[in-house]
Order: sequence, then C-alpha cells, then structure tokens
Amino acid sequence: MLGCGNIGHIIAKHQENCEIVALYDQVYTKARELASVCGGTAHQDFDSFISGDFDYVVEAASVRAVRQYAEIVLSHGKHLILLSVGALADPAFRNDLIQIAEASGRRIYVPSGAIVGLDNLKVGQISHVKKLLLRTTKSPESLGIQTRERMLVFQGKSHECIKEFPKNVNVSVALSLAVGRDADVELYADPDVERNIHEIEAEGDFGEIYIRVSNVPSPDNPATSYLAALSILTLLRNLERHLVVGT
Repeated sequence: MLGCGNIGHIIAKHQENCEIVALYDQVYTKARELASVCGGTAHQDFDSFISGDFDYVVEAASVRAVRQYAEIVLSHGKHLILLSVGALADPAFRNDLIQIAEASGRRIYVPSGAIVGLDNLKVGQISHVKKLLLRTTKSPESLGIQTRERMLVFQGKSHECIKEFPKNVNVSVALSLAVGRDADVELYADPDVERNIHEIEAEGDFGEIYIRVSNVPSPDNPATSYLAALSILTLLRNLERHLVVGT
C-alpha cells in the first residue's frame, strides 16, 4: 500500500485474495496504524518499502505521489495499480511510465474508480465519439469552496480540470484514457447534495450513452467516493481469475 489513508483502511478491511505485506505513507503514523489492522510491515522510508518482496503496489495517495514514485515502483519490478490516475493526464509522463512498464515487463492498472461504464466506453478507441462529457457535482466542503447555492466551479477539458482539482476529478482522466480522447468536464459545487454525483454523456457511431452515478463519500474523506475503494478491491479479486467479465 502506497498511501495509508481512508481508502487504504477500506482495502485492508475487505481484502480477500491478496495480502498486504508492506505499507508506506509520508506520515509514518498512518502506515503504522494501518499495519496494525492488516498485519503488514510499515516502512519509514520509501527505499526500504519498495525493496520488499511483493508483486503489486496499490497507490491510494495523491497525484503528486504518483509523479514522485511511479517510475521507481515499475523499475523495481512491481505492477502498479493507480487510483490517482490524474497523474496520467500529462502525456509525456504517461508515455515514460508505459515505456518503463514495457521494459520491466510490468503493468499499470487503472481501476474504474468512482464511475462505471468504462468497459463499454472503450469502444471510443475504435469508433468515433463526437461527444464525451463528464458532469460532476460534489459538496462545497469536498472542493474546498464556500457557497450557499449550486455553482459551476470549472468548465473545460479533463487535463485542465485535474490541475485545479487533483483530488476530486481523477475519474475525468480515467474516462479520457478509456475513450481515447480528452473529456469535457463540468464541475459543480452544490450545498444540497450529500453524495458525489457523476453524469457521463457520450455520443458516437454506436449511439448514445448516459450514465449517472450517485456515490456515497468515503468515511472521513468526502472528496473520495466509497465506490473508488471498492473498484480497487474488485480489480484485485479478478487479477488471477480464469473468467473475467467486462474487460
């Protein structure tokens, strides 16, 4: 586990076909606390952590942590599961990671996170998509904004939005990577919502798609949806299955 906050605790609580053996967080007390829950070893420095004997690193930290550690993870022969996929909005950084993964024979996994439908939307890689819009609504608190009424906080492309809200719209980058084009994003702050709401609109040669997901925020972290943690658990569960549905 790279990052030992709320999502790390959810993964530790529900782990099934995997074992958490090593944990690292820049705040060592967080790693130590989570280690007491899952039985793994908490590391005070990243070098000792990444030198451990394990196959996968689950990143649940931040976009900044991905940029700082992802290349090292792959070069040390570990597969990488990314939650902070917003880091891949930078094409140069993304291509560098892919090259390192290819050279080391490792893979980079991006779980569906707080949205659904990425499998079907991958058709955009082979069939033209003329419209791809993500409309996200969150509480002002989770966005660090104060407002008494619904307001549009951002409107533009996903690679621009992730720069301003790196903890809130990672799903926009996951959506863009799945479809193969930069998604349009509308981000709203609404004091009347109690859940994180993501609406996806896509149009193309295949027809029209509309998806609406209303997520319960993760305990102790309103900026992240509980579904995001569950999507990592689902990915881990299916890594070695002989029948995988929806890839």
